[in-house]
Amino acid sequence: MKEIAVVYWSGTGNTEAMARKIEEGIVAAGAKADVVTADLFSAEMMDRYDAIAFGCPSMGNEELEEGEFEPMFSGCRNRLNGKKIALFGSYGWGDGEWMRTWEADCRACGALPVSDPVICHEAPDAEAEAACIALGEALSR
Repeated sequence: MKEIAVVYWSGTGNTEAMARKIEEGIVAAGAKADVVTADLFSAEMMDRYDAIAFGCPSMGNEELEEGEFEPMFSGCRNRLNGKKIALFGSYGWGDGEWMRTWEADCRACGALPVSDPVICHEAPDAEAEAACIALGEALSR
C-alpha cells in the first residue's frame, strides 16, 4: 500500500480543509494518508513516503508562510529530486503568483508533480474540494 504525506500550514483553516479533502482522495484510491502540520514534519521524514502533498496559503506579498512552513520546506528542497509531489493552498488576494513561483522552484529541484497545483480563493468551494480529492487520487497512482 502506498503511503502519502499531506503536509500543510493553515492560518484560517482553509488550507487545512483542502488537506482533508486530499486525504479523502488518497484513502478513496486505496492508499494510506498521513496528514501532518508543517511544524511536525522534517526532511528526514520524506523517505518514508511514496509521495507528498505540500500545502501552504499565500502570505504577505504572495509568498510561503515564513515562520513554520518555509523553514520546513527549505529543509526538504534537497530531497525533492525524483519525488512525486503535489502542491495546494488558498489565497485571499493576488492571482496565484506564489503558487507559480513555488511550483517552478520544486521543478528546478527535480520534483515530479503529479498534477497542476490546486489553489482556491478563501475557503474551498465544491469545485476546489473536487480538485483536492482528484489531487489525492493522482498522488495514489
